[in-house]
Amino acid sequence: MRSFGVEEEMLLVDPDTGAAVALAEAVTDGGEDAPQSELQSQQVETDTVPCTSLDELAGLLRAERRAAADAAARKNCQVVALATSPLAVSPSTTPKDRYLRMAEEYALTAQEQLTCGCHVHVRIESEEEGVAVLDRIRPWLPALLAMTANSPFWQGGDSGYASYRHQVWGRWPSAGPTDLFGTPEVYHDTIDAMIKSGGLLDEGMVYFDARLARHYPTVEIRVADVCMPVDDALLLAALVRGLVETAAREWDKGEPPSPVRTELLRLASWRASRSGLEGELVHPVTARPASAETVVRALLDHVTPALADIGDLDAATEMTGRLLSRGNGAVLQRRTYERTGDLAEVVRSAVTRTLDG
Repeated sequence: MRSFGVEEEMLLVDPDTGAAVALAEAVTDGGEDAPQSELQSQQVETDTVPCTSLDELAGLLRAERRAAADAAARKNCQVVALATSPLAVSPSTTPKDRYLRMAEEYALTAQEQLTCGCHVHVRIESEEEGVAVLDRIRPWLPALLAMTANSPFWQGGDSGYASYRHQVWGRWPSAGPTDLFGTPEVYHDTIDAMIKSGGLLDEGMVYFDARLARHYPTVEIRVADVCMPVDDALLLAALVRGLVETAAREWDKGEPPSPVRTELLRLASWRASRSGLEGELVHPVTARPASAETVVRALLDHVTPALADIGDLDAATEMTGRLLSRGNGAVLQRRTYERTGDLAEVVRSAVTRTLDG
């Protein structure tokens, strides 16, 4: 069974006002169990160790969120799994050399980049298998974005998008979907050419929606918003592992990847970012408009044989039903705002859901 793990970026907020606060240096200075710093001083990152079962991952995710919350509480703030700050914020760059270089080189793109994603790592047997997986999961990644969309508010107002994080993240020069690579050599040659062009500081700035991890034998799927309820992060991880296993089996049987063009993938991602689960998406197979539920269930059907073999099918099916019934993070945030008219209450409600589900 393929091992998998999850990285979650989260905001630090004031318990009273809900505003993002620049306390990452203090919160991350708490020893081995403390969360890690990120680009901006208003956010932190947690990550799990590799595991093999959803139950194990669930325990790890809850423990990591709780440890981050405890570390934040010691510095009089809270962690919240929101992909953007609902309230207006002026981000401040974490004072580390690499981040300061990024802020200088990429100017407003870096300075405004207070966004939080969820990254899923899944083990691969070789780079050949990893590139084959990257080539075959491309059409399905926008569906994952729609399911996890959790950033409707930006600088104190409704952006009109379910995932405005995706729009902001897309400003980086290397962000988004990729063409087919075919071989590890083409993959590495592409990255090497991107770095040599001068447009990227280093390989860490390869912000593809999915990539080979630099330091681990995994593929890393990076398209998703951070998820407010833990269950949504678990569902994301289960579906990603199912996608990787399904793609690896297709490659092993000699089935070619879909030749869908990158331009169409960008459009599908935009639509997922705009609509989330409340409207039509671009169907990954037909490339025609279809309801969000149709697309989500098509994804589940696509990975059903792999999920069944892994033992995750019942759990993934149940969590998918719950997600479609209650809505993603964007729906939950807007529902709270419609009820209260208070963005601070949106944040407070999300803090509770971050820890309690």
